[in-house]
Amino acid sequence: MIEISNLQKFYGDTKVLRDINVEIDKGDIYGLLGVSGAGKSTLLRCINGLESYEAGSLKINDVEVKNLNEKELRAFRKNIGMIFQQFSLLERKTVYENVALPMECWGYKKQDIDKKVKELLELVELGDKIKSKPKELSGGQKQRVAIARALTLDPQILLCDEATSALDPSITNSILELLKKINRELGITIVVVTHQMNVVKQVCNKMAILSKGNLEAKGKVEDIFLDKPKVLEELLGELEDNVIPKQGVNIEIIERENIQKSSLLSSLAIDTKVKYSLVWGGTDRYRDKILGAFVINIKEDDKLKITNYLNEEHIEWREV
Repeated sequence: MIEISNLQKFYGDTKVLRDINVEIDKGDIYGLLGVSGAGKSTLLRCINGLESYEAGSLKINDVEVKNLNEKELRAFRKNIGMIFQQFSLLERKTVYENVALPMECWGYKKQDIDKKVKELLELVELGDKIKSKPKELSGGQKQRVAIARALTLDPQILLCDEATSALDPSITNSILELLKKINRELGITIVVVTHQMNVVKQVCNKMAILSKGNLEAKGKVEDIFLDKPKVLEELLGELEDNVIPKQGVNIEIIERENIQKSSLLSSLAIDTKVKYSLVWGGTDRYRDKILGAFVINIKEDDKLKITNYLNEEHIEWREV
């Protein structure tokens, strides 16, 4: 659906995006992760045609965005919804009027607007707030109104630019669950720009990490976090080498399927009769799966016994 090939973007003489290559399939919830200034929001604006790009290709449904004229670009953007950290609601208008605004601008019939607005407010669980003004809503409710407004023109793509960064954790979770619901029920492809790793873990199935305008890693979310490329460790701010013992052998055990930590570690000890120290590790939830990685420290003499056991049980491991 979205194909980005060797994309480059300049501001004056400064290259802010360098040879970006990303493919986003229909139905994906794709995360663009990075710190402030990494280029992720600029890439998002290139996707919806708000920013031009100097080189490379960016196609949506096989249409090259930079080749669109002004009239074509307006029709193109109708197919893309967008939500931001700031809700940008009109304070003097009701929830109903805020959601209806895009359809009014496009000249939709009144009865069609009424039907659509009520359907969307039920979808975002704000049917009882239809006559409320923004000042009467919480931050999470305002973001739900913004989401409903972004869906009024039936877009195939929803772009989310730091949409939860101004919300507290519990409200963030509810908004992320709403995005998953929209993706599931409406089949909308969602692109999420964020600096929050928990957002990517909870809602995205694929991701890319940007740093200083470069795309440093991409793939399935769980694979990125379990493989721990250097750029991810830099984002985490955790230098795990500092806690790895210098003596003995350190083995990282990786489980890419749903696991139970206690079962895995106890079976290892019972079946091999090898004493080990648990250096670090744990499980994480990635959408609906619980996956994890653990580092154990063993004596050099026990390495063969442990690695043979892991190989026989088809358990992924690596020496660290």
